[in-house]
Amino acid sequence: MKQAPQVDAIVIGAGFSGLYLIRKLRDELGLNVKVFERGTGVGGTWFWNRYPGARCDVESVFYSYSFDEQLQQDWVWTERYPAQEEILRYINHVADRFDLRRSIEFETTVVSCEYDEDKNLWTAETDTGDRTSAPYLISAVGCLSVPLTPEFPGLESFGGHVYHTGAWPTEGADVTGLRVGVIGTGSSGIQVIPELARQAAELTVFQRTATFTVPARNRPLTDDERTQTKSIYADIREAARYSGTGHLLDQPIGSGQEVDRTMAKIELERRWWRGGITVPATFNDTTVNLDSNEFISEFVREKIRSIVTDPEVARLLEPHDYAIGTKRIVLDAGYYDTYNRENVTLVSTRANPIEHFTPTGIVVGGVEHPLDVIVLATGYDAMTGALNRIRIQGRDGVLLREKWAAGPTTYLGVATHSFPNFFTVTGPGSPSVLSNMIASIEQHVEWIAAYVDHLRSNGIRCTEPSANAEQNWVEHVNTLANATLLPKAASWYMGANVPGKPRVFMPYLGGVGTYRRICDEVAANNYMGFVHDSAETTVLPALIRTT
Repeated sequence: MKQAPQVDAIVIGAGFSGLYLIRKLRDELGLNVKVFERGTGVGGTWFWNRYPGARCDVESVFYSYSFDEQLQQDWVWTERYPAQEEILRYINHVADRFDLRRSIEFETTVVSCEYDEDKNLWTAETDTGDRTSAPYLISAVGCLSVPLTPEFPGLESFGGHVYHTGAWPTEGADVTGLRVGVIGTGSSGIQVIPELARQAAELTVFQRTATFTVPARNRPLTDDERTQTKSIYADIREAARYSGTGHLLDQPIGSGQEVDRTMAKIELERRWWRGGITVPATFNDTTVNLDSNEFISEFVREKIRSIVTDPEVARLLEPHDYAIGTKRIVLDAGYYDTYNRENVTLVSTRANPIEHFTPTGIVVGGVEHPLDVIVLATGYDAMTGALNRIRIQGRDGVLLREKWAAGPTTYLGVATHSFPNFFTVTGPGSPSVLSNMIASIEQHVEWIAAYVDHLRSNGIRCTEPSANAEQNWVEHVNTLANATLLPKAASWYMGANVPGKPRVFMPYLGGVGTYRRICDEVAANNYMGFVHDSAETTVLPALIRTT
């Protein structure tokens, strides 16, 4: 077999993480970096999620890079919450501005990565059969990049168009005057449904689980707002880095058990009409106290009943089987109002699941719903799906997907035992999906780059977490999660949306600022918890021992 060409670092994925890795590793450290991207362009999640209504739930001033002052001064965000099209324009601008594309091989899928212990090299093989080797392998595959399509009986027999929100056609999809069915009422479903309702002749929504959603109240940004933000951007960014979520939000007003309920209702109203994700965070004990949680949950249910004119439809839209905030809160643009339209029908599949597809529609409860187009808003194999579909083989032939068969195990969410020189950006065990992803991405990329520089500067060939450090981190992540209501919900945080996937709470709940301090402590103490060549340290960060 022909010897694989060698570079310094292989990166999988050209979204926000992959692009920043090029900037840090290539432009600042001088490494030869090879990025593989299965899409035809940069953008990651925002390249694929082109469905109508796709929009970020983090405000634009925070959902952007902070690594270059001139970039953030020059770029002009037009809306409070950026739409997919604007985010994609932004990330393309970044790729062009810093000449990042020359390090990327597009339309190329990595199918396997194998570590050679003798040579201390990772070799990645792509779907074209080409192979590339490097001492360092870095995953920038993203947390929500593997669309999930349930095995519906007869799906292949449907004669119309079928689209998944996570793999929307780049040329778009015109549903004007057609009969459209949407399966799923999670985040992408809640965003796409109002848009499709305005285009379709008839829209039928198939809902298994009602979802808590609150208004975004998106609007154009004013010149004064942009000027003010840019004048204090450095301070805003620093505060966000050490916040709980990676962006600055309204803080809780106290415990739901102590705050006057009339005052709490007034505050909930203020947050509802201001818009944004802070309604569940009105109390500081929403995720740990059922009574506090129920007060806020019922506030949202009352809003549903006040908006939706048909009492039976409103009842179906009210979430009752999980506590608010235990699944990712969704921002909407007139979602509940959509069900007041005459061309929109809600079909509950809770008691009567979808039986099968036919060439002309979907059958539920013995009744066929005629359709021309079906949209699958059925979510993603989150956090581990993109890595598990690649055959990643570490030391002693260990496969990552087998090691993670009972749930992912990492140290800091950035590395995993038995996989030397392999790093994951916003991997399981890090704040990732519980935070502003860009803040977490920047922190991870900067930490990984600094570690790689440390290894190279000190002549250290390879590193991996010790088994002890990994076990302690996993236990720490679980301890934090189990002290809350979140593991009780059948969420994608738990992998509950994927049949057969182990139910393990995957993100780190300690907060972005706390997590950053832990990572900084690890680095400051000679990267404690990692095995450097043959030298192992069992010392653990103080914040883990005391949290």
